[in-house]
Amino acid sequence: MRFSEAWLREWVNPAVSTDELSHSLSMAGLEVDAVTPVAGSFDTVVVGQVQACERHPDADKLNVCQVDVGAGEALQIVCGAPNVAAGMKVPVALVGAVLGEGFKIKKAKLRGLESRGMICSASELGLAESSEGILGLPADAPLGGALRDYLQLDDHAIEVDLTPNRSDCLGLAGIAREVGVIHRTPVTVPPIEPVTPTIEDRLAVQVEAPDYCPRYACRVIRGIDPQAATPLWMQERLRRSGLRSLGPVVDVTNYVLLELGQPMHAFDLATLDTEIRVRLAASGEPITLLDGQQLELRDDTLVIADASRPRALAGIMGGEDSGVSGATRAILLESAFFAPAHASGKARSYGLHTDSSHRFERGVDPQLQLPALERATRLLLDLAGGEPGPVAEVAFEDRIAPRPQIRLRRERVRKVLGIELADADIMDILQRLGMRVEGQTDGWLVQAPSSRFDINIEVDLIEEIGRIHGYDNIPALHGYSSTAMDPLPETAFSLSKARLALVDRDYYEAVTYSFVSPEVQKILHPDQQPVPLANPISADMAVMRTSLWPGLIQAARHNLARQQPRVRLFESGLSFVQGAQGLVQERMLAGMATGPAAPEQWGLPGRGVDFFDVKADVEAILALTGDAEEFIFSSEAHPSLHPGQSARIQRAGETVGWLGMLHPESAAKLDLGQNLYLFELRLDGLSAGAVPAFRPLSRFPAIRRDLALVVAEEVPLRAVADSVREAAPEILQDIRLFDVYNGGNVEPGRKSLALGLILQESSGTLTDPEVEAAVQGVLERLQNQFKARLRD
Repeated sequence: MRFSEAWLREWVNPAVSTDELSHSLSMAGLEVDAVTPVAGSFDTVVVGQVQACERHPDADKLNVCQVDVGAGEALQIVCGAPNVAAGMKVPVALVGAVLGEGFKIKKAKLRGLESRGMICSASELGLAESSEGILGLPADAPLGGALRDYLQLDDHAIEVDLTPNRSDCLGLAGIAREVGVIHRTPVTVPPIEPVTPTIEDRLAVQVEAPDYCPRYACRVIRGIDPQAATPLWMQERLRRSGLRSLGPVVDVTNYVLLELGQPMHAFDLATLDTEIRVRLAASGEPITLLDGQQLELRDDTLVIADASRPRALAGIMGGEDSGVSGATRAILLESAFFAPAHASGKARSYGLHTDSSHRFERGVDPQLQLPALERATRLLLDLAGGEPGPVAEVAFEDRIAPRPQIRLRRERVRKVLGIELADADIMDILQRLGMRVEGQTDGWLVQAPSSRFDINIEVDLIEEIGRIHGYDNIPALHGYSSTAMDPLPETAFSLSKARLALVDRDYYEAVTYSFVSPEVQKILHPDQQPVPLANPISADMAVMRTSLWPGLIQAARHNLARQQPRVRLFESGLSFVQGAQGLVQERMLAGMATGPAAPEQWGLPGRGVDFFDVKADVEAILALTGDAEEFIFSSEAHPSLHPGQSARIQRAGETVGWLGMLHPESAAKLDLGQNLYLFELRLDGLSAGAVPAFRPLSRFPAIRRDLALVVAEEVPLRAVADSVREAAPEILQDIRLFDVYNGGNVEPGRKSLALGLILQESSGTLTDPEVEAAVQGVLERLQNQFKARLRD
């Protein structure tokens, strides 16, 4: 919610500075995000009037203007704006004026003619980001008067970041009410009197979905002046609140939206057929919105229709063919209450978000519609004239739930806030918030105003008391309690150590959304059906992730697009998989690596990260269980991974994770121009570990025997190593792979594995016959199991 401080102070004007006002709002739960000047810094800019305007004799795009600034002699100013004309009142920066960051106006000659000053545009004065031509001022602007004083530009735009429960503050009236309560200052509400109809014209209204729209009010206004202009004071209030002027009718509805918090809409009466019907759309019914977007509606969508077709998406946006234009002379002004439960999520489901939908989703005061309609009518008649008809209202009071009566206990207030407050102070706070308070023996019976959808239970009232009393005024007390230290199993896997291990291995920790793009999800996991969100934040965050890879890949794409070719990220979090027993949430640890294996340097030759680099990182994590030998990497296919570079990670026959290179087809669909390696581990699969145990060191020398074994290419090292250990279980201390070779005298389809066997006895020195017997036993077992042979 963005608003002008000067406008707010017309409603309520506490004796505090801008900074103090902003701080008090933030401390009361209405967090102020920004306070910015409404105009740029400038001085010596006055109101002038162009008396004459002629073409520059030596420049087609320049005009020579004679400008009266109320100082007697007219100033000659050369101006390049296409819209300058004789008779206009304009802002004039006099010689010596300073605009913005040190831009000083000096006497100058432009194509040989003297120019004494500058006629300014809105952007040059910091009133707009961009502008086409100079800023025209109203005819009643005081000649020679300071522009800053005339437009009241010593003002600030305050932007408040409201939580969803404070919809009552989505209008200046709500903010003013809060400021008045906080600073004990009276609030001056503009008088809103019923407008007397001067014609009897009205449209019949049928509300066919009262649960969706419990109150609908409208009024015909004829004879609007299509040439009328929005006054500068209203344009400025809209601009300072982040809205641009679009003509009197739309400006009035936007003004009431900002002032009272009630969304309104104006239909061009000439386009409407006979009546207004508030109904649910038919499935597939088309509508073209004001922004030109064409939609096919669902049957759960409320529309404002006439006798022929839908004319607006209720509470969201009007239709293109019924919107007001510069030729509109008669309108139907609408003010309605749409139930938040039914409005919630509708706009987002169509990829829309408007000021109206933002308010209706959170809740608009159901008693505000008629006052807002009268306020808008009076403003529009004052601005553009016209003849109003009577108000047509259809209301279903039984469908508008009254605010509940809540029992507030004196002792409960003390216990929750931790302080003693006098009964008179509690009642004063509640009554200043507009609540009805009735005294009882142990406390009060309280009913919140119709605008406060967030006040439903006792603690809601206590929260209101605490924030208005002031959190700064509640002393900080440290509680005392005994704590129990739960025993931590010595074999438990430590996620914090795993995270540190990955950081040590040059990874950065990432935190990504649990919501991901359905398209990316389908590319990576085509065989899994993700859980869709009922009200997604955006179309790119519409389903729950079934793994952590989509978020990491999106982060990698973001970095690669910004000239960061080396990316190594990891994340721990939940995956959400739909199973036979319902939704399964699993704790996962995942990572990705792409680009050079090491940072650029002179000491090592450059090479890209590969499968075995990432496998080593995974093995470092698995080693933290103290039982790394239990984990088996087996070459298997995964739909997301390259069929030749993927591995399933198993422990005791159970899958605990996957590792591999992203499938080239997936990489192409995701616009990744380099290889990307991924891993993901189930943390529950790592939970059980082994306690390190001491083993005495042998006092006798170790003997090494190197074997170059030729085996089938598909035989994994793990299987060969397991076989070697089974053949020489007692004296074999270690197996070291130091070479893998294909080609030459190794036949096709086979490979050579060079293994170093470390043999050692704990009770004595091994003899040559014992070593030879052990090696021969290993060779025989490998020959029988894998048809292995020694390489020639």
